[in-house]
Amino acid sequence: MASFVIEGGHRLSGEIHPQGAKNEVLQIICATLLTAEEVTVNNIPDILDVNNLIQLMREMGVTVAKEGVDTYSFKAENVDLAYLESDEFLKKCSSLRGSVMLIGPMVARFGKALISKPGGDKIGRRRLDTHFVGIQNLGADFRYDELRGIYEITADRLQGSYMLLDEASVTGTANILMAADLAKGTTTIYNAACEPYLQQLCRMLNRMGAKISGIASNLLTIEGVEELHGTQHTVLPDMIEVGSFIGMAAMTKSEITIKNVSYENLGIIPESFRRLGIKLEQRGDDIYVPAQETYEIESFIDGSIMTIADAPWPGLTPDLLSVMLVVATQAKGSVLIHQKMFESRLFFVDKLIDMGAQIILCDPHRAVVIGHNHGFKLRGARLTSPDIRAGIALLIAAMSAEGTSTISNIEQIDRGYQNIEGRLNAIGARITRI
Repeated sequence: MASFVIEGGHRLSGEIHPQGAKNEVLQIICATLLTAEEVTVNNIPDILDVNNLIQLMREMGVTVAKEGVDTYSFKAENVDLAYLESDEFLKKCSSLRGSVMLIGPMVARFGKALISKPGGDKIGRRRLDTHFVGIQNLGADFRYDELRGIYEITADRLQGSYMLLDEASVTGTANILMAADLAKGTTTIYNAACEPYLQQLCRMLNRMGAKISGIASNLLTIEGVEELHGTQHTVLPDMIEVGSFIGMAAMTKSEITIKNVSYENLGIIPESFRRLGIKLEQRGDDIYVPAQETYEIESFIDGSIMTIADAPWPGLTPDLLSVMLVVATQAKGSVLIHQKMFESRLFFVDKLIDMGAQIILCDPHRAVVIGHNHGFKLRGARLTSPDIRAGIALLIAAMSAEGTSTISNIEQIDRGYQNIEGRLNAIGARITRI
């Protein structure tokens, strides 16, 4: 097990480039199974979850070639359907959350998919009902094998259908969308997720020959086609990394420029950080964050305490609440952080309290943060990363702290952040991997 040793208190300075978006690329890679032709994908991040999915695709019989530093081609011409029934394949699926998005493409193109319950972050209940019910609405049969602990999904030919999703699940919408592309007839998905990453998936599928309308809305209409063909696609920069770097600059009183952020796809993220008092400027497609000695949390117009809460897009992504909570510990003022979508994501706050933060954990979903206004620094501590986003939040806390901190279980951070210590050390951080 690797760890980070962080020497806190150093200011950052310079430019940093966000990696390709993890949550987008997992969908895009799965979508390459929908065609026998070659699909080339650019700006793929070199992170654990993505690398594991690429390797899984190779083992499934997909021809994968690395064309450049961050460019891969995928050709699913000879998929090994027998391998998909093996215990080895199912075991690998169980450790990789993104593998659930193999179901839609596999059932649509080959009429069958097997998958074990996928893994991922332990951040609370993450239901698969939306995926399964949606694909059942297209005519697939689901069977659960209790002995092997796997789901078997079969369909002769999927049939288009109208459906109203019980929740605007991003991966659920992606799965249903991919399955519907090769279904017979028209599919309408209401209460669909509409995140930029899902918009990217829709546009790529349309370039492959799909007929998807309503992109960027919560009402998608898909006219099924007989087959899809190859294309090229470039992944967006990761909005979670962009937000993490904004918070990092504020906590360490640093002046940095975040390059090529695809600003129009950041939604409410910049404004949410401004609510915490953080100054930032859009410069072309870059974000400039000036050094601030202090930043003050806004109040609502009626004077009540500011609340930062997650919501389906175009609301604030839940993946950034951990970062915003940490940033609030050094602000002037107080804020209620309300994590509505997952009930275990705030359980890392006890580590911040040990570092000197003033936080009241009200319940699994809500925490009140009373900011220090940089009156005194957090203290260095021995920490453990419980999930990807809490991991980066703890790294930010350690970078701003007085003294040295150690973060163990950094494999969780590696799942979502590419060479994070190398990129941060290049702009002034002091992080050592041991």
